[in-house]
Amino acid sequence: MARLVVIVVGDDGEDDVDDEEQDEVGVDAANGDNAPTSAEKRPTTLFGMITGSHGTAQPITERVNPHSRPIVSYYFPKGVGAQHYGQHHPMKPHRLTLTNTLVMGYGLDKQIHNWYNPRPATQAELEAYHDHDYIEFLSRVTPHNQGEMKQMIDRFNCVEDCPIFADMYDFCKMYAGASLAAARKLCAGTTDIAINWSGGLHHAKKAEASGFCYVNDIVLGILELLRYHPRVLYIDIDIHHGDGVEFAFYHTDRVMTVSFHKYTGDFFPGTGKLDDNGTGLGKHFCLNVPLKDGIDDDMYLTIFKTVIDDTVTAFRPTAIVLQCGADSLGCDRLGAFNLSIAAHGECVNFVRKFNVPLLVVGGGGYTIKNVSRCWTYETSVLVGASVPDELPRTIYDSFFRETKWKLHPPLTGRVENQNTPMSLQRITLAVRNKLRYLQGAPSVAMQEIPPDLAGWLADEERSREEKEEENGTAHAGESRDDRSIARNEYFDGDKDHDTTEPDEPTPSASGRRGASGKRARGGRRGRGGRGRGRGASTTNAAADSAAGESSSGEEPSSAKTTRGRGRGRGRGRGRGGKAAAGKERDTETPPQDDSASMDVDPEPLDV
Repeated sequence: MARLVVIVVGDDGEDDVDDEEQDEVGVDAANGDNAPTSAEKRPTTLFGMITGSHGTAQPITERVNPHSRPIVSYYFPKGVGAQHYGQHHPMKPHRLTLTNTLVMGYGLDKQIHNWYNPRPATQAELEAYHDHDYIEFLSRVTPHNQGEMKQMIDRFNCVEDCPIFADMYDFCKMYAGASLAAARKLCAGTTDIAINWSGGLHHAKKAEASGFCYVNDIVLGILELLRYHPRVLYIDIDIHHGDGVEFAFYHTDRVMTVSFHKYTGDFFPGTGKLDDNGTGLGKHFCLNVPLKDGIDDDMYLTIFKTVIDDTVTAFRPTAIVLQCGADSLGCDRLGAFNLSIAAHGECVNFVRKFNVPLLVVGGGGYTIKNVSRCWTYETSVLVGASVPDELPRTIYDSFFRETKWKLHPPLTGRVENQNTPMSLQRITLAVRNKLRYLQGAPSVAMQEIPPDLAGWLADEERSREEKEEENGTAHAGESRDDRSIARNEYFDGDKDHDTTEPDEPTPSASGRRGASGKRARGGRRGRGGRGRGRGASTTNAAADSAAGESSSGEEPSSAKTTRGRGRGRGRGRGRGGKAAAGKERDTETPPQDDSASMDVDPEPLDV
């Protein structure tokens, strides 16, 4: 078996791969090229890459019944881990290759329902948020012509932290395309949890690169979710403040941003004060939790669970985006927290338990051996599988030799904890005071699509393959491994109605799709949980304006006021999409119980 030998030399003796030659060796080994054999033998049975009965992931049936496990989709753009920022740059996309190798080594790919190699984002999709001039610049600049484009490089802040490197634009399209594809699957209702570890680049601005980030895939994904979801909650556990996402939705009440980060005033990016809380319609819909160096597992989990539980109760999101930057772990090159991989993963598990459609993305993380272990463990948490502490045998064993090939190495206690119970209590009280101003979760007005947006949507008519992609039944530009797990495979009995009798008409996609083949989610919660409401078909207009854009100079006309029908339980789904704007509403008399219906403001939404 091919083994990889990497001689690690770093300032602190713990750095992973610190020069260009070593990065290239790792990438070549991942592609199956000849690699040297390690002189050191692991004192364990081979497993992972060599098939065996020991050490593979197993479903946690005690926590989640197998037949009711959520559908999980995993997005890994081919070649994304081979990109290279530069010899001494701390951002190493190679961490994604390590993560993917460990995920497959543990056999987690067999627990994941859908595995996708998504198509790259198009320029038009990137310009749904970013300025045309900025995207044009990214598409044209290369290391060879950057001398001729010096003025534009300075204008768009592609210096120092954000260098120009080979295939930079392709890299941006890959990770952004993965987040967009994941958001579309969540909107279609064909997946419950979508994972894109290559995404999460939360610092990029509308027309400016920042903090190793060029294109803000999170904003693009949230805008896609806003087409069908009235309220999206964004949670950021990166050690750096999620300023790019906060800035994009600072003026809207349809997206609530919550960021847990280190704040000293001079720590990058220098934003994220406790009293920064949005403006206009977005006032009180921006929450910041500024923390100090050295916070430990207990303190972090206490404030995280308190703030997120209060936020979900007050805001009632219909979708959640979770950014899992791993630079908040202990021993990170650029971080100063004391979090363990288990505590970081517990934050993910806590959000998962809300059973709301969930998009999980990566982010920061600059000690790549710990990043890959963290995201591998969190993948197991999201699919509801148990993995052993012993790492699987892979060609990257030398990366983990120092910690004896363990999934959970000791990472805590390296930095003095400057946080106190009193300081965290003060933050918690401030957040709760802000949430009191919400006065109930905001709703989305029913209104006609503005003319210019209607034309844009007409140009975006889905082909048959793209419709099937959104329905989860075909490729449409993305390759899908045939490893899907049927949700009814564990269910068998006299009352099993998985098949349709020949004389019965075949229902269309669980009976929940609109005219366009997409499923929208909306409405208030029903008596026993989240209700199913017939939501507005025009959240597209609000989604475009949520990023601060004015899509038309004409005043949109008001549509009819209608009410949704609530059901006792289940996630909120409604009928929506492009074709629903001109359709006649259901005339059935709705129930009078306000808790099981969706009140609709007849006035146009002013986001």
